[in-house]
Amino acid sequence: MNKIRVGVLGLGYVGLPIFSSLKKKFETVGFDVDKNRILDLKKKYDKNFEFTKSQLTTSKESYYSNDIKDLKRCNFFIVTVPTPISLNKKPDLKPLFSACQILKKVTSNNDIVFFESTVYPGTTKFLKKRFFKKKKLVFGYSPERINPGDKKNTIKKIHKIVSFDGHDKKSKKKILSVYKYISNNLVISNSIENAEMSKVIENIQRDVNIAFMNEILMVCEKLNLNFKEVLNLAKTKWNFLDFSPGLVGGHCLPVDPYYLYTLAKRSGHDAKFMLAGRKVNDFLVKFLEKKILEKIKKIKNKKILICGLTYKANVADKRNSLALKIFKKISSKKNVYIDAYDPIINLKNTQNKNVNNKIKNLSKYGLIVILVNHSKYLSQLKKHKIKNEKKYYDPFFLIS
Repeated sequence: MNKIRVGVLGLGYVGLPIFSSLKKKFETVGFDVDKNRILDLKKKYDKNFEFTKSQLTTSKESYYSNDIKDLKRCNFFIVTVPTPISLNKKPDLKPLFSACQILKKVTSNNDIVFFESTVYPGTTKFLKKRFFKKKKLVFGYSPERINPGDKKNTIKKIHKIVSFDGHDKKSKKKILSVYKYISNNLVISNSIENAEMSKVIENIQRDVNIAFMNEILMVCEKLNLNFKEVLNLAKTKWNFLDFSPGLVGGHCLPVDPYYLYTLAKRSGHDAKFMLAGRKVNDFLVKFLEKKILEKIKKIKNKKILICGLTYKANVADKRNSLALKIFKKISSKKNVYIDAYDPIINLKNTQNKNVNNKIKNLSKYGLIVILVNHSKYLSQLKKHKIKNEKKYYDPFFLIS
């Protein structure tokens, strides 16, 4: 078997853990087109705060680069670029197209190319046909299951699906020899399309279930019912699905339903249900804005503190953050002074002087709104809440 040299394209929440898993076992190039990202990583700084300095250490054989020439030494490529949606909610495959243009320049016959980006079924086959007609490459798909901020379900422990075309023994041996160092629990699929489909429905299922709980939360508010008790009572049934309400943001759940919906519509099926969750979860922003503004009207002290701006707890990422959306909307109101407290958000990218990583004096605020339950401030807020119960609005019971 020829010596395997791996190139990981994209060093975000997915690519960096993969690079880290492989760098000691294979000669590995961690590639990203973002020069600042590469400079940060070379200085052992991760803007997402997922990796420590020691974990970002590299060697002469395995290193970070934004130079395409460095990828030419590789023969096994793993693509982990984002797959966002456009302003009109359509799949945006431009990052994948850009990655393929790079691969077109650096791959040779018999190289292996794996995609991990979330896509709709048939995308890998489409990319192969569009960009690599003249090359004999082995293609595969392994849906990413990285859960930022989760220290329990790490990439090494989770079940990782691996699918590829061409099942010759030599290619299979190479693929498994690489992926066994990424995860201890490999699940082999003979169909790339089935693997692509499995990934996109994982996130849609979660989006729909959270949306249902968000809707029940809003109905309980209208009916003046105690949602927390309602939920605890429902949980006593053995087969009740334990989902909690919350602001659904990030780069997966608000995006993936549109990928499958677009494909379904192209195929002649109007898949209405999978977008139902999107409407509810997006509407929650307006619902909470209204609730917060109603509470502000009733208090004399108009100094307000919003706690949590990133898209979810214990994660620095603010992509598609609904908490940030609410903060900006309320900040635009007259005669209201709004601060935000988020201990892990990267202040370099917020460009707002009212966003703070630390808050010393909570007592100066007339209302404290909890939107994201970062563990770094929960104990601080709980202690303050005991003496100042009426000053708090905690729609998701994050600190109760």
